Amino acid sequence: MNPAELFSHETDPVQLASGDTLFGAGDAADCMYVVLEGTLNVIVGEQVVEQSTRGSIIGEMALIDRTPRGATVVAHENAKLAKIDERRFNRVIQQNPFFAIHVM
Repeated sequence: MNPAELFSHETDPVQLASGDTLFGAGDAADCMYVVLEGTLNVIVGEQVVEQSTRGSIIGEMALIDRTPRGATVVAHENAKLAKIDERRFNRVIQQNPFFAIHVM
């Protein structure tokens, strides 16, 4: 199962226009995101190191070690994301252990 399917009925997605920044390197981190639509660039320094698309998980280390963001994430095209804080993450993995495995 694609993680985006778990959140396909998201009632309040984070919406980004092309060029919008989701978060920057060094920002405080307390949640992760699942890409529902669109494409985002993960940038380290000046280099795009990954393009994240539907079903991708972004910023998951925030729920593991709470260190500042290690990369900047910018929408390559319009995007919708599900925001997952620690409380929601714990609820989702109780209902669907696959999600925890996918995050790992």
